[in-house]
Amino acid sequence: METNELPISDQKTKTSPWQLAGLLVIVFGLGLAAGYFIWARPLEAKLASANQALVDAQTAADQQAAEAANAQQQQQEVRRYDVPIDDDPILGPDSAKITIIEFSDYECPFCQKWVMEVMPRIFEKYGDQVRIVYRDYPLIGLHDNAAPAAEAANCANDQGNYWPYHDLLFSGQRRLGRETFEAYAQELKLDMNEFKACLDDRRHQKEVEADYNYASELGVQSTPTFFINGLALVGAQPFEVFERVIDMELAGEIP
Repeated sequence: METNELPISDQKTKTSPWQLAGLLVIVFGLGLAAGYFIWARPLEAKLASANQALVDAQTAADQQAAEAANAQQQQQEVRRYDVPIDDDPILGPDSAKITIIEFSDYECPFCQKWVMEVMPRIFEKYGDQVRIVYRDYPLIGLHDNAAPAAEAANCANDQGNYWPYHDLLFSGQRRLGRETFEAYAQELKLDMNEFKACLDDRRHQKEVEADYNYASELGVQSTPTFFINGLALVGAQPFEVFERVIDMELAGEIP
């Protein structure tokens, strides 16, 4: 039986149009892939690097802006209060570059701690560069003997003995009260008739109340409160805090 089929070895492979189209698609895809690795990936890396550089630059700019804003805010927060000396007792020369105005309470243990531990060190280091002004802020309702003690100190001031009397009141040797006020006056050899009359007449009651009212209007709420050349410092802070503020003020570093 005859057949028209050629032997397998003599047959030619024929490619259909669909197979040819598929082959072209594969070749085109391989070309795209090769182009991506040759051109697109390096370009993409460069773009990513450039984008990261922009991000880093923006971050640095934002950080600098934040630091500048923070510095400006800190400068704005520095406030100097115009606190008058009034006619209150002053320890130190009028020529002193640093004036520390203290609002204090003779029955306040923190005030006592500051007077006994910090105040001497300030004068030891700065001498005539500093003067201290004492203004009364007796915590009325909390310390019953604070206002009478302030009046007694002012009575001692009438006889030129304010600061020695001040130191005795803060010494803690005796419980504050009328008996103690008179005992300290005797120790300083004050004119006792004059001193007792001053206490009896409550000669300095209005002075003490005026200091208290002024401090309250200023915003003082606790003792001790200090104003170092008008810069507020609250509480019996350690010597190092006062040292830092005073040094910066003497160097002109505080706006």
